[in-house]
Amino acid sequence: VQLQASGGGLVQAGGSLRLSCAASGRAFSTASMGWFRQAPGKEREFVAAINWSGGSTDYADSVKGRFTISRDNAKNTVYLQMNSLKPEDTAVYYCAADFRRSAVVAGNAASWGQGTQVTVSS
Repeated sequence: VQLQASGGGLVQAGGSLRLSCAASGRAFSTASMGWFRQAPGKEREFVAAINWSGGSTDYADSVKGRFTISRDNAKNTVYLQMNSLKPEDTAVYYCAADFRRSAVVAGNAASWGQGTQVTVSS
């Protein structure tokens, strides 16, 4: 699975952004997907994950209630709706895919996108 993330940008605190991750290949509909982020000087961290059907999701505590992950298998795309953004959400956001949900959550996914920058100003 090849991944292409988009939708990042500059937004004021309290604002919203929606990230998209377009996947190539028919295998997308059977893959678990996830979003990770990496801020300057920090390690990459898990943000959210969704299983192949969209029926099960996981979130980092830091984004629960503010971010929503979803997917459209007909469009081979996974989304991350980010609301009530905070300056500490500033990071490069990456999407990931693997047929094993556990691998996605653990950050060991087989496929990764190139990243999209999200900057939240105070």
